[in-house]
Amino acid sequence: MSVWQAILQGMIQGLTEFLPVSSSGHLSIFQYFTGLSGEEGAFFSIVLHLGTLVAVVIAFFPTIFGLVQEGLAMLGDLFRGQLFRKRVTPRRRMVLLLILSLVPLVAVVFLKDWYESFSTDNGIVVEGLCLILTGILLTLANRCPTDGKNAATMTPADALAIGITQALAPLPGLSRSGSTISVGMLMGLGKKFAVTFSFIMGIPAVLGAVVLEIPGVIENGFGLPAHILIIGFVTSLLFGLLAIALVNRLVVSDKFRFFAWYTLIAGGVVTVLGLFELFSGHLLQQMIVGMLG
Repeated sequence: MSVWQAILQGMIQGLTEFLPVSSSGHLSIFQYFTGLSGEEGAFFSIVLHLGTLVAVVIAFFPTIFGLVQEGLAMLGDLFRGQLFRKRVTPRRRMVLLLILSLVPLVAVVFLKDWYESFSTDNGIVVEGLCLILTGILLTLANRCPTDGKNAATMTPADALAIGITQALAPLPGLSRSGSTISVGMLMGLGKKFAVTFSFIMGIPAVLGAVVLEIPGVIENGFGLPAHILIIGFVTSLLFGLLAIALVNRLVVSDKFRFFAWYTLIAGGVVTVLGLFELFSGHLLQQMIVGMLG
C-alpha cells in the first residue's frame, strides 16, 4: 500500500464515518477496485476506525467526560446500596439508555465472520444494496417531524431501536451514523441529541470491533509498515473532526436529503457495477488494478 492510498483511505474513512454515506461501504468499494481487499485491507480499516474514534472523543469530550463521571458515581452508589434510592437525573438516565442500546451488539460477536465476509469478498453488490437502504432511511427521517426528545424524555424502546440499528451497521454500505441518527429521529429524538447519542453510542461499538480483531491481527501479522498505519490514523482523525462539525450543521439545517439522494444514486450505480463485475469476471477491477500497478 502506497502513502497516497493510505491518505485517500484515511480521508474516505474520516468523512464517511460521520457523514451519513457509509464509511465501510466506500472503503470496501475503494479496496475492491484497487485490489486492497482481504486481510490487509480489513486490518487497515481497523486503524482508520481508531482514528475516527479519537475524533469522536475530542469533539464530544465535555459530554463524554460528564457521562464517565456519572458512570463512576453510579458504581459508587451501587456498592453503597443507594443506586435505586437516588433521583435519576437526565445525565444518569442517558448512561442507562446508552448501556441498553449496546445490548444488541452481543449478537455481532456471534455474527462477526458473517459480517466480515461481505467486506473481504471480491464483490460490491451488497455494498450497493446497503447504500440504497441507507438512502431510504435518510429519506424517511428527513420527512418525519421530531418530538424533540432528549436524555430526560427518551424512552428505553427508543434506545433499543437505535441499538438494533447499530448492530446491523457492520454491513458494508449501511451507514452507522446515517442509520442510527435516522432511526433516532424517526423515534422522535431531537436532531442534535440524535447526533450526540449516535456518535457516543458508537464508541463502545468501535472499541469492541477492535478487540475482536486483535486475535486475527496477532495470527496474521500487521502486514503494513508503521508509517502507513500512522498516516492513515492521523488522516482519518483530522477528516473525522471536519465531518462531525459538518454533520451537526447539516442536521439542524435539514440538509440530510442531499445525502439521501447521494446514497440512493450511488447505491444504484454500485449495484449495477457489482452485477456487471460479477458476470464479466471482474473486468473493471482487473483494468484498474492493472493501471495502478
